[in-house]
Amino acid sequence: MSKPTIACVIAPEKFRDEELFVPKAAFEKAGYQTVIASTRIGTASGMLGGFAIATCPISDLKAADLAALVVVGGAGSHAYLWGHADLHALVRAMATAGKPVAAICISPAVLARAGVLKGRKATVFKDRASIAELEKAEAAYEPRACVVDGNIITASGPEAAAEFADEILRLLKAPPR
Repeated sequence: MSKPTIACVIAPEKFRDEELFVPKAAFEKAGYQTVIASTRIGTASGMLGGFAIATCPISDLKAADLAALVVVGGAGSHAYLWGHADLHALVRAMATAGKPVAAICISPAVLARAGVLKGRKATVFKDRASIAELEKAEAAYEPRACVVDGNIITASGPEAAAEFADEILRLLKAPPR
């Protein structure tokens, strides 16, 4: 039997290195399999010079196959992920299934645009465009490092990467409600 899988979605360029690598290491240490997905398969470049191999296009991810979904931030998120229709559909499917849906840095805007933050508490990297996306989606913006509201986990940036990973793992271990 294979291990439960957590999908980490990154932009093909300018993803934030520690927002991928810190949670991914924590998930694997806890016994989860991880898959890196992006808008295209192949080598993706991080903002700090790191690289990751995206082995799966976002369009191939299915909520039924995943334990959790993590949308990584970084400057590339706005260009590649905020408006990605397949990613929005996956976010909605995961949220409807009650599975953990997580986004860090500017990527909570993806959750906002997918329509899963209405009436929910959330955080995001403190910049005008990102906060505006949360407000437009009728989310309750909280200027904190990490916010959990039900099955939705959001974090404000790279300094919150370890706490973000811990909260995702905590939700995965919690009994279903």
